[in-house]
Amino acid sequence: MKFAYRFSGLLGTVYRRGNLSFTRDGSSLISPVGNRISVFDLKNNKCETFPLATRLNIVCVGLSPDGSLAILIDEEGAALLVSLIGKCVIHHFYFHKPVHSVSFSPDGKKFVITKDNVALMYHAPGKKREFNAFVLDKTYYGPYDETTCIDWTDDSKCFAVGSKDMSTWVFGAERWANLIYYSLGGHKDVIVACFFEENSLDLYTISQDAALCVWQCDTELDGLKSMPPKNAAREKDAAGDDEEFLEEPKGEEIHGKANPSEQETREKVKYSRVAKYFFNKEGDFNNLTCAAYHKKTHLLVTGFASGIFHLHELPDFNLIHSLSISDQRIASISINCTGDWIAFGCSGLGQLLVWEWQSESYVLKQQGHFNSMVSLAYSPDGQYIVTGGEDGKVKVWNTSSSFCFVTFTEHTSGVTAVTFTSNGYVILSASLDGTVRAFDLHRYRNFRTFTSPRPSQFSCLAVDSSGEIVSAGSQDSFEIFIWSMQSGRLLDVLSGHEGPISCLSFNPMKCVLASASWDKTVKIWDMLESWRTKETFIFNSDVLVVAFRPDGKELAVASLNGQITFWDHESAVQTGSIEGRHDLQMGRKELDKITAKQSAKGKSFTTLCYSADGQSILAGGLSKFVCIYNVKEQILMKKFEISCNFSLDAMEEYLDRRKMTEFGSMALIDGGAGDEDGVAIPLPGVKRGDMSYRHFKPEIRVTCLRFSPTGRSWAATTTEGLLIYSLDSGLIFDPFELDIDVTPSNIRKTLHQKEYTKAIVMAFKLNEKQLIQEVIEAVPSGEVDVVCSSLPDLYVEKVLEFLASAFEISCHLEFYLIWAHKLLMLHGQKLKTRSVRLLPVIQFLQKSIQRHFEDVSKLCEWNIYNIKYALAISKQRGTKHLAEEPSEDEETLDSDSDYLMQEVHKDNSSS
Repeated sequence: MKFAYRFSGLLGTVYRRGNLSFTRDGSSLISPVGNRISVFDLKNNKCETFPLATRLNIVCVGLSPDGSLAILIDEEGAALLVSLIGKCVIHHFYFHKPVHSVSFSPDGKKFVITKDNVALMYHAPGKKREFNAFVLDKTYYGPYDETTCIDWTDDSKCFAVGSKDMSTWVFGAERWANLIYYSLGGHKDVIVACFFEENSLDLYTISQDAALCVWQCDTELDGLKSMPPKNAAREKDAAGDDEEFLEEPKGEEIHGKANPSEQETREKVKYSRVAKYFFNKEGDFNNLTCAAYHKKTHLLVTGFASGIFHLHELPDFNLIHSLSISDQRIASISINCTGDWIAFGCSGLGQLLVWEWQSESYVLKQQGHFNSMVSLAYSPDGQYIVTGGEDGKVKVWNTSSSFCFVTFTEHTSGVTAVTFTSNGYVILSASLDGTVRAFDLHRYRNFRTFTSPRPSQFSCLAVDSSGEIVSAGSQDSFEIFIWSMQSGRLLDVLSGHEGPISCLSFNPMKCVLASASWDKTVKIWDMLESWRTKETFIFNSDVLVVAFRPDGKELAVASLNGQITFWDHESAVQTGSIEGRHDLQMGRKELDKITAKQSAKGKSFTTLCYSADGQSILAGGLSKFVCIYNVKEQILMKKFEISCNFSLDAMEEYLDRRKMTEFGSMALIDGGAGDEDGVAIPLPGVKRGDMSYRHFKPEIRVTCLRFSPTGRSWAATTTEGLLIYSLDSGLIFDPFELDIDVTPSNIRKTLHQKEYTKAIVMAFKLNEKQLIQEVIEAVPSGEVDVVCSSLPDLYVEKVLEFLASAFEISCHLEFYLIWAHKLLMLHGQKLKTRSVRLLPVIQFLQKSIQRHFEDVSKLCEWNIYNIKYALAISKQRGTKHLAEEPSEDEETLDSDSDYLMQEVHKDNSSS
């Protein structure tokens, strides 16, 4: 088995904090999710998370105008320059202080970042290779308090910076003779946003108390005069002397004054306030949290702390419409280049919405679990993943698009376990509210609810391979309940455990149930013998998790002492054990009194999962590591670090000495209270807000692990969300039984001689995907039958695996279906004998064919009317031609009906 699994996607988290940004074409949205970024392709309905991460949560994202570069800045001011095309990090930079906003100039030559009370302008990274991608150009001083927002004029000559000191500053990107800096007041609260009018120096400023000021400038952009050169030769000499002492160029400094003298303002640009508008009605105190402005359509969108947003047309301040989209504060707003779509991010609930304001409809509406995810399960074909969370929601995700397409909210308490039945159309979930619910994926409804005679909190769940028997374990009455899926009736209550039931697992091949409990035992129950206890395995410590191998012949058990033991449940013999405590590698939490090494002694694996072929086992727990062990050899094969986000707790092995004081850890002092999310209480002289508001760091943990039935990926529910790791086969040269004569030229020569079977065998020996595709597609469809019958058994499996992966990307659907059909028909009996080993490949093939079947069947259903209409028109046209030559009026009628048909087809395909 290969272990080249790489991070391939993050589901379940769509937005955390920071600013949303649309790409240049306006069809994709970039959203910061913790310390990563996700790109939502709104036209193709897909989501992709980039395989790069910052050290802490991302707070601001700046996109270059050409859409090829992005600057990601985290909570401490560490920046990454990222290529959006290559999806890789180009450059690292550290700004030393938290950065509030970043913005590229429209011409792409400069970018400005704001930190503390200064604005720093840098030369934008160019197309050529540079030793230092970020070169400081100018530093702008002026505001007294922290800067909050940036906006540029359309020609990149000037930019405006808003501040917490209620002032807005307009700076020249170059030293203009009539505009170096200009300070604007007029507000009574923090400036949230400032926007220039299109091709103008006129400005709109918006403050947190929901007030909008309209500023008119007496000078046009063309009226800005460039500064005459001042003793250029002398400056050059001085610079030459300084260069010896300066390690790096510091850039020019511009110091603004809030009250400049009359002499300084003579013949300079002047601003006057034309109007002031208020968003809130009298007596309404709704804080404005974010805003966005589309210059071409003059559309202003403002978001509020209550979850309401307003659309206004400027400069007349006409309200277009107002809508409430959430009950939490809107943290970020972005408008795409056409002005049709507006994106909203709510960090409190982790919501991401894209709204088309003209048709008043959602383009995208996604939300992750409000609290952490607890469990997950793959559908039998590997196409869907179901997750259950502490918020009581059950969500179903599509693995190919990474979107959640249905949410079930019937549970009234936290969901503890979820699973699919063997047919893949029924989802079962157990909850602490005392119910087990069955959901139908055809009609998206809760069609069965299983309950116990006395209310019990269910901690685990299992369903047998037929999908008929449902069992759930209780954590307060120590009993296992058995129900019938058909009737919904309680069949039996199994008692015998003396502690809470921690895990249940059905044998995939027999009607045997294994139950693990905190009473240090695992019991095996046989359904055919009226649920009698067949075996009881006794352990030295509490048993946390139990799992059967896919072929049902082995049982893996993880206990509280950090051991994983393997059992042959038929003969009740232990076949092996793994001491895994040291592999967990715990981190030390900020408030821990003991070291990570000491605390690891009490930690263990809380989730286990066999790989699809049963040769390996995945294990995870209260740690940032997931371990893959080889079952036969009982050795650690690979450790995956699932997160490098230091915004989470228990990430570091050692605490930073600088955070330790004589009074204890600095983490006890809550520095972030009331800054943004807290309730601001305006008391005189108080800067911090509500000091009773607590800020905490979530702890890194892996709550559930599952292998995909296709064997090509595995998923983990973690503090960060649902992480998917897949086999990246694109970069690996992995030959199979390679011979000295097997070369690409020899393969093509054999193909040219029409020796197709030999060419296919040679191509698989070299194992180059492009070459295999070339050889298989060169086989005439009439010859497929002959080639399939003469293929050696060893290569049938390999061809099937190739077909499964080819279905995902190839357009030759019918050709590959012929191949799959012929192979299965001719070699079906032989493949059946190796069914356990081949199961992942067959399920991968089924998943690929099923996805195409759904797409094609939907397309046919949508267009069936159009096809009938086209046939009817063509029949009518044919009869007219036979009867008589059509007149000019009839011809125009025909062309009109033709046009109408095309329009109907377009409408249908767009819908």
